Amino acid sequence: MIGHSHRHTETLYQEEHQRHREMAVDCPGDLGTRMMPVRRSAQLERIRQQQEDMRRRREEEGKKQELDLNSSMRLKKLAQIPPKTGIDNPIFDTEEGIVLESPHYAVKILEVEDLFSSLKHIQHTLVDSQSQEDISLLLQLVQNKDFQNAFKIHNAVTVHMNKASPPFPLISNAQDLAQEVQTVLKPVHQKEGQELTALLSAPHIQALLLAHDKVAEQEMQLEPFTDERVYESIGQYGGETVKIVRIEKARDIPLGATVRNEMDSVIISRIVKGGAAEKSGLLHEGDEVLEINGIEIRGKDVNEVFDLLSDMHGTLTFVLIPSQQIKPPPAKETVIHVKAHFDYDPSDDPYVPCRELGLSFQKGDILHVISQEDPNWWQAYREGDEDNQPLAGLVPGKSFQQQREAMKQTIEEDKEPEKSGKLWCAKKNKKKRKKVLYNANKNDDYDNEEILTYEEMSLYHQPANRKRPIILIGPQNCGQNDLRQRLMNKEKDRFASAVPHTTRSRRDHEVAGRDYHFVSRQAFEADIAAGKFIEHGEFEKNLYGTSIDSVRQVINSGKICLLSLRTQSLKTLRNSDLKPYIIFIAPPSQERLRALLAKEGKNPKPEELREIIEKTREMEQNNGHYFDTAIVNSDLDKAYQELLRLINKLDTEPQWVPSTWLR
Repeated sequence: MIGHSHRHTETLYQEEHQRHREMAVDCPGDLGTRMMPVRRSAQLERIRQQQEDMRRRREEEGKKQELDLNSSMRLKKLAQIPPKTGIDNPIFDTEEGIVLESPHYAVKILEVEDLFSSLKHIQHTLVDSQSQEDISLLLQLVQNKDFQNAFKIHNAVTVHMNKASPPFPLISNAQDLAQEVQTVLKPVHQKEGQELTALLSAPHIQALLLAHDKVAEQEMQLEPFTDERVYESIGQYGGETVKIVRIEKARDIPLGATVRNEMDSVIISRIVKGGAAEKSGLLHEGDEVLEINGIEIRGKDVNEVFDLLSDMHGTLTFVLIPSQQIKPPPAKETVIHVKAHFDYDPSDDPYVPCRELGLSFQKGDILHVISQEDPNWWQAYREGDEDNQPLAGLVPGKSFQQQREAMKQTIEEDKEPEKSGKLWCAKKNKKKRKKVLYNANKNDDYDNEEILTYEEMSLYHQPANRKRPIILIGPQNCGQNDLRQRLMNKEKDRFASAVPHTTRSRRDHEVAGRDYHFVSRQAFEADIAAGKFIEHGEFEKNLYGTSIDSVRQVINSGKICLLSLRTQSLKTLRNSDLKPYIIFIAPPSQERLRALLAKEGKNPKPEELREIIEKTREMEQNNGHYFDTAIVNSDLDKAYQELLRLINKLDTEPQWVPSTWLR
């Protein structure tokens, strides 16, 4: 019943979101998934409209000529005259006088002399007095100078109006495309490719492309929208309160607004940071868009608005009905930096209000959140994308993501098996293999109640005299112990390990404080209760462990502390003040791992290799949010060089760390 309720709730929630789906009115290609519409200019639209008007006018004129013969007495008399056969008017020869063929009809141009000859011919044919009188009047009119001048003007306009329109330019960067083609053809040795390269690089072709781009740029510019046209148009909205807004939009900067449909209205849903709308401060959420540059918007679908605005730039004039929602003035928002602990793909998210503006990211990415005004959908940039992407993207808000993840877990039919409270871990020794039992009750892999979404981060540059401890994590047989030992052997003055604690007795060759800190069981258990150990366990009735103070002693000495720990210890370590740098050592592919282990004289079984790969996946899934970086150990020498590079980078570049460490 609970599952059904949650499915019903989820379905209603999804329907609600789809009902109010937003559309970005213009969106950069790398963010959006829609095809950009074919470019059109106002001039091209006017030409097409003009042609359509002329076609309709011709049809109307044709209908007017089909007069009812009974509509007048004179025409009735003419109709009663027996038709004469064999009369041919050579003036109207269909092979002459055609100056232009249009797609719809032939345009026939007559000179005044042709018209005069035709009237003379008709005068001899019609013998009744009324017709003779009418034709005499027409002959006088045709011989009038003013009429002849007007007739010439009519002919000139007719020829001009029916000239074929020049093709509208598709692009205004033909030169750039030619350069791109030449770059692509540079390595080509075929004859045709070399011939095309030579043709495109010829000076006269370059000059032609330059001229084309200049003309195309002018043709593709939109007409300026004048104040008179604005004031004429707003009269149709009667008593509604409207406002006129002008925004300057550069070609390379998106408007940065989303719209939604409410009945016939087009409403601004969201103002996106980084766009022209946000920078102007003139458009607001809830405003109804009536017109844009004189084009009526009310009644249009959001997809039509997208097509309309996709290529608009320059001065955009909006006629709006202001939002009736009273919102407090927005407080100045501070940018917060978060580390994502989950993967996100907006194309798979049915809840994202505007899929074109959704920002995809992967687990471990740093996001710069610049707006949390909508608690469900933050606006953010990915680390490194700020300069390339003018518009912020939409990412799920923290509470919203936690809520829907909780919903998924609630309706999940398969429960994960309960975790064991104890883990057996193997510890290598030169003499014999020891098994150490770790208590994982207090140092669990992760809190089952916690749903990981984002973690607030800050930049931190380690001081020269206080190095961050380096923690190597990974499944067995993946090389983390070998890498740690190589660092210790090659650079003894730079790296050191933390001295462990134990309750067993000191042996003859051991030095207290160098090999172990020897303490009583009572003192050890008191330190466990006080949370002073990063990890601890019991073997043969003796306690062993690595304390936070032991790591701190290495840090205070100016050296870099190297630790190879289990994942159960990471939570305690991260909650300390040690600021660890955690590197995950991952295995390569199964075949490559087999080859690496074979070099060490090992012959693992296929199921053992699969177990290592599966353990890797499990560690990444459960503890990946603790890792700062990862190294795939496909070659020990290369992995060592990469490890050394990452450690050296801590001295030269600031790193992202949890903000709680710096408070």
